[in-house]
Amino acid sequence: MKHMHSHFLLLTFLITLPTLISGQALQQVVPESVGISSGRLAHLDRTFQDYVDNGQLPGAVVLVARNGQVPYFKAFGQRDMETGESMPKDAIFRIASQTKAIVSVGVMMLQEEGRLLIGDPVGKYLPEYMETTVAVAKEEGGYEVVKAERPITIRDLLTHTAGIGYGYGPAKEAWEAAGIQGWYFADREEPVRETIRRMAGLPFDAQPGERFVYGYNTDILGVLIEVVSGQPLDAFLTTRIFEPLGMEDTHFYLPEEKVSRLATVYSKEADNLERAPTPGHMRGQGHYVEGPRTSFSGGAGLLSTAMDYARFLQMMFNGGTYNGQRILSRKSVDLMTVDHMRDIPYGRDGQGFGLGFTVATDLGARGTLGSVGDYGWGGAYHSHYWVDPVEELVVVYFTQVIPARGLDDHAKLRALVYQALE
Repeated sequence: MKHMHSHFLLLTFLITLPTLISGQALQQVVPESVGISSGRLAHLDRTFQDYVDNGQLPGAVVLVARNGQVPYFKAFGQRDMETGESMPKDAIFRIASQTKAIVSVGVMMLQEEGRLLIGDPVGKYLPEYMETTVAVAKEEGGYEVVKAERPITIRDLLTHTAGIGYGYGPAKEAWEAAGIQGWYFADREEPVRETIRRMAGLPFDAQPGERFVYGYNTDILGVLIEVVSGQPLDAFLTTRIFEPLGMEDTHFYLPEEKVSRLATVYSKEADNLERAPTPGHMRGQGHYVEGPRTSFSGGAGLLSTAMDYARFLQMMFNGGTYNGQRILSRKSVDLMTVDHMRDIPYGRDGQGFGLGFTVATDLGARGTLGSVGDYGWGGAYHSHYWVDPVEELVVVYFTQVIPARGLDDHAKLRALVYQALE
């Protein structure tokens, strides 16, 4: 009997072993153990150290994972150039639009619970969005306001095809008068639900489903999550995504004990880097430490570390699980990471857009290294990431430069990661 019990335990272990391996936390390994050349990674080291030495970047963190292991995780330069403090690998960065992928996952989680369908009109949950308007520019100047031809759907918001920009379209004066322009919400004392409610009364930039218009779509989705879940967005993301994934350093507003790890923002207008103003606005240090701590921007509000964001992306790569925690079903991940543009103009050669991510559709048309089906995005402070399911790669690149004129670091990072594969 004891012998049979031992065989049963061994069989159980062997059956669960693949799941245990795929679910393990990201661990640092020797590059060669995952098919990456240490010698060729030296090109990446040298190039990014040159960016720092030449005054092109203040500092940066680069993390590369392959099949759930971490062969490359390095920090370059300074967290703060004025104090000379080195950039730590656990530095905290303003990730801006990298918030969008996380909130998009939150929406898909609610669909999986039967709380909504992404084909639903947004107005089913946010009534002010059932009937909206569009500003149509006139040849002679100005614009006319027309009714939207159909209700905006949740999927329209996920794909940025709802016609909603950042307040700089044909009716920009009306958006300016309403105090709703640009992606930055951290200085607002108004709860995001009320900002989004007021937004619904403004004329949008295009008809739903007409074209890709990058804008407040994911901020509206953040409010949708609040209404459907009954939780503030920060609480929902913390309990449903951050805590299960071990994302301990991801916040909308920084706890006091973590302020010393926050990377400083710099601006590169020409050849030199200049420290961005405090608090400033979209091009400043921001109100992430001192400020109202009221508005939770689902489109651009989060702070995070390279390792935290890698955990989130590894969950996507794993088909919705990480470290034994299932966040999404495999089929939801599949749907999020394919092109949804169909006949809608997107404007990027060889790429389409899914539910929160840009997706490679044709490598020759795109003209950069990667794989058909790789997906990613970035943030306003010049951060960047992608996932390559074919090559089993997750790449996270964090820096804090806005604007970042003349930098080619994103393209070089892609070239230098792929050239190191064996």
